[in-house]
Amino acid sequence: MKRNVVADRKFRAVRFDVEAGDADRWSDALLAGGALCVDAVDPRAGTDAEAARFAEPEEAAPQWWPVTRLTALFSDADPVALLRDGARALDVAVPAFETFAVSDRDWVRATQAQFQPIRIAEDFWVVPSWCDAPRPDALNIVLDPGLAFGTGAHPTTQLCLRWLRGMVDARSSLLDYGCGSGILAIAAAKLGAHRVVGTDIDAQAVRASIANARANRVDAAFAGVDELSSERFDIVVANILANPLRLLAPALAARTVRGGSIALSGILAMQADDVVDAYAPWFDMRVRERDDDWVLLAGVRRADTMA
Repeated sequence: MKRNVVADRKFRAVRFDVEAGDADRWSDALLAGGALCVDAVDPRAGTDAEAARFAEPEEAAPQWWPVTRLTALFSDADPVALLRDGARALDVAVPAFETFAVSDRDWVRATQAQFQPIRIAEDFWVVPSWCDAPRPDALNIVLDPGLAFGTGAHPTTQLCLRWLRGMVDARSSLLDYGCGSGILAIAAAKLGAHRVVGTDIDAQAVRASIANARANRVDAAFAGVDELSSERFDIVVANILANPLRLLAPALAARTVRGGSIALSGILAMQADDVVDAYAPWFDMRVRERDDDWVLLAGVRRADTMA
């Protein structure tokens, strides 16, 4: 979603479908014309014709659907007039559209209502700070949606959390590489790991992780990738995406003690073999668990490797 900042007002919206090649131009034209935000969705979502979109970091261009449904929100403006202005600016015909009113509401409360406690296991939950824990006696991670990836809702995060549940104990040291919100590092600390470090290339993610660890009252250290020491860990976990994980294979191998364990996620099932091959010089890897199209790879660092 692209958006401009605005205080609460009464709203009207216009909705229409465009071809993928026109979606970005239309979004920019509507924002330039005064739209408060422009939302893009797949109009065929939930049907057999749904087109999944997964973007790797190097794919900077938006991954539009073949037909993209745009909804533009306006305040104190005529959405039809602005749609026509956008069509003139783009030198295209006005598309078929519909308009509708959007009632004012408590957007903070409405947003919070979308996020409820997430069950990882019967005794393992991720709980937003405004919710009561379903099981106060369970292992509960307090985590609010924020700017960094990792709320516990995505299958890749849940795969990693379930894996950690069976791996971490008081003897473990752990590195969370690409920590995002810090959720995996926080889970490891709550599971009893004696040494937990998280790192990310994004300074915002590091700051979010520090704040989230403080909110959970756990001892975990977070730093930028360039600030890490040469320390090796009993457990390394990385929930990123397949392409960067392939490139990181030597670096993550160098962070894992011989005989130590590694878990990788953010990988689609069709990408698993390529990632396994990238780690084969150091690890005996296999698909440990699958959730829909996503997999978790896990392996053990062999003692007979040089690096």
